Amino acid sequence: MHAVSVVVPVYRGQDTIAALVAELDKLSGPARTPAGAQFTVNEIVLVHDHGPDRSDVVLQELEQTYPQVRVVWMSRNYGQDAATIAGMAAANGDWTVTMDEDGQHDPAFIADFLDTAMTQRADLVYSKPVNTRPHGFLRNITSRGAKIVLATIFAFPDSTRFESYRLIRGDIARQLAQVASNGVYLDVALTWVVSDVAQVPVELRAEGREESGYNYRRLFSLFWKMVLCSGTRGLRLVSMLGVTLALAGTGMAAWVVYHALTNSGTDPEGWASLMTVLLLCSGALLFSLGLIAEYLGVALHVLVGKPLYLTVDSPTPRPVQQHSADAGQEFQYSNAGARGIDPGEH
Repeated sequence: MHAVSVVVPVYRGQDTIAALVAELDKLSGPARTPAGAQFTVNEIVLVHDHGPDRSDVVLQELEQTYPQVRVVWMSRNYGQDAATIAGMAAANGDWTVTMDEDGQHDPAFIADFLDTAMTQRADLVYSKPVNTRPHGFLRNITSRGAKIVLATIFAFPDSTRFESYRLIRGDIARQLAQVASNGVYLDVALTWVVSDVAQVPVELRAEGREESGYNYRRLFSLFWKMVLCSGTRGLRLVSMLGVTLALAGTGMAAWVVYHALTNSGTDPEGWASLMTVLLLCSGALLFSLGLIAEYLGVALHVLVGKPLYLTVDSPTPRPVQQHSADAGQEFQYSNAGARGIDPGEH
């Protein structure tokens, strides 16, 4: 019997997380994979990442309704990666499954993940979508392009198959969560400690909400985090850029000398050429310094002990609206559960 822990970071899951938990609950009893292996989803770890909606109220209700549900409360919003890692640290199963809150990941594929892990002796199994992602064309093409850039320029051959729906061996997930530091990208960290990786074809479902939780700014932030986690390859690119500019400058200098010798004083002042060279070199210099500063910033966060995440014992108390018989409304601050007030009561 394989015990499976499912970790779900929750940011804006007020309307979607309950349906996902209900699906996972159907796998809490002994189930069999297509190859005959027995497994059970013995715990569902929901990580509240301080979204803008009332997800915390829904999570409290789910924790009271389903015995296998445990909620991890983040002290503030840290992002999907940090929330996932916090859930991995709290999970106790033989295998850890990570998935999104929006319902596009079908829990039925967990059985296929397990079969693939057993057959191919893999410690990490990624989902491989076989249909078009339920996003716009521009987002899909930019996401694919970013992964190709990481694979070609920054030497990440596995980046094209990075997916948030994944199966990780439980002890690896827990130990990695304990040593992960601030600024780490989860999939990049997994490449450091796992060599046996497999994929399972899955069909993505439509998201249970109209708008994705990721805008282009946040997507670029994730891409940049992956670049900084790629090691020193970015600094090597800066060195290559410097060598290229030096060679180009040498060639331009040789051309200027030749042109001066073959043209008897008829050349213009050279303002355009001078400004072009200055802009090219200063732009490259500032880019190089900026990239180096980013690396130093990541190192500084680690040195000063900035945590990747911090959990708390309960959600932040929020105003609960109650109707008064005399006046129209009155508000009371309540920590649901601590004072026995129904978190969904208005």
